[in-house]
Amino acid sequence: MPSSPSSETTRPLRIASINTNGIRAAFRKGMGDWLATRDVDILAIQEVRASTEDIEGLLGPDWNILHDPATAKGRAGVAIASRKTASIHRVELGHPDFDSAGRWLEADYEVNGTIVTVVSTYVHSGEVDTPKQVEKFTFLDSMLTRLPELAAHSERVVVLGDLNVGHRKFDIKNWKGNVKRAGFLPEERAYFDRILGAEDEADYNNGAGLGWVDVGRKAAGEMDGPFTWWSWRGQAFDNDTGWRIDYQLATPALAASVVNYTVDRADAYDQRWSDHAPVVVDYAI
Repeated sequence: MPSSPSSETTRPLRIASINTNGIRAAFRKGMGDWLATRDVDILAIQEVRASTEDIEGLLGPDWNILHDPATAKGRAGVAIASRKTASIHRVELGHPDFDSAGRWLEADYEVNGTIVTVVSTYVHSGEVDTPKQVEKFTFLDSMLTRLPELAAHSERVVVLGDLNVGHRKFDIKNWKGNVKRAGFLPEERAYFDRILGAEDEADYNNGAGLGWVDVGRKAAGEMDGPFTWWSWRGQAFDNDTGWRIDYQLATPALAASVVNYTVDRADAYDQRWSDHAPVVVDYAI
């Protein structure tokens, strides 16, 4: 059975998330080199767009792979790769439309005598005034139902992945020009107000809303970014004109154990292997 290269009692649990924009292409461009240096324990992957066999072949025998592929070939797909075996995993979000969409995967891991639940999710990008946006809202509605159930299931839960919404103005470089664009619509951001609290609430991101914590914003504070996605086009990456749409949302007990948060932004445009950057968090459990 694959095991962690380091004892879980001597170092924090390192959980990372990345939208690969197609894992086979990402590995061709250098994802494997990144992964080899980061000592990750649990890796949540979105937009896999490959078979389970492909993932196993790319990551190698030291990883345990859970995969929820989309029925539509070449689209979506989420996975969780871990150094230790999950005790149980689930793929149902609670809405029949999403059971085969490759967008939601839960797994429970025993870590130092406690259960840590990890959810890899890929929220729809949406498109204003189209069925795609309706589908996105339906998915977010299902998340609002599922999150309290997860919190009741375990004190330590993290929902991570490409959530395709910038919650606050700090989460997008040119926010004023994007308020009518999918990803920064007031209606979309209101879902995050429900989850984390609105920014004008005294206990925003510290018990407001459904009580979840945006680990990235907690670590970064009131500042722009750190962004996690940049268009391939133009000078967006070089000018850091990005969006922070990749999150780790944690229950308060798990968020309290965070000791490090990093966005692994590539050093240069030609070193990118995805249009997203990995989000890496260490939890001292």
